[in-house]
Amino acid sequence: MNKTNESCSCCGWRSKSLSAGLLWLRVLMGLAIAYHGYGKVFGGHIVPLTEGLTKMGFPLPSLFAWLAALSEFAGGLLIAFGFGTRIAALFVFVTMAVAFFVAHAKDPFQVKELAYLYGVVAGALILTGGGRFSIDRLCCCKEDKSSETH
Repeated sequence: MNKTNESCSCCGWRSKSLSAGLLWLRVLMGLAIAYHGYGKVFGGHIVPLTEGLTKMGFPLPSLFAWLAALSEFAGGLLIAFGFGTRIAALFVFVTMAVAFFVAHAKDPFQVKELAYLYGVVAGALILTGGGRFSIDRLCCCKEDKSSETH
C-alpha cells in the first residue's frame, strides 16, 4: 500500500471518488429538501406550519415558519449548487433537529425518519463542505490549481 497516494488529497481515484460522492450527496439531498420547502413557500403549506408552531408554543410562529420553509427551499438549492454549503447545511440541520426533537418528538421513528436523514446529511455537509465540484470551491479556494494535475 502506497502511503503517499493515500494521503494525497488532490490526485488519484480516491480523491475523485470522494468529490463525486459529495456532489451526488449534495445535489440529491439539496434538490429533495428544496422540493419540500417549495411546497411550504409557494404551495400554501406555510399556514399549517405556522399553526403547528403556534400549538407548540414557539414565539413568533409565523417568522419561524418562514425561516424553516426558506431554510429547506433556499438552503436546499444552495446545497445542491454547493454555494455557501456549510452555512446552508447548518440552517437545514437546525430546522431538521427542531422537526425531529420538537415537532415530531412523540411520533414513532418512521414519522420522523425523514427529518433524521436530512439532518444526518446536513451534518455531514457541515463537516465536509461542498467538495471539489462546488461553487464554494470555485469562489473561495486559493490553492494553486497546478497542484491538481499531478
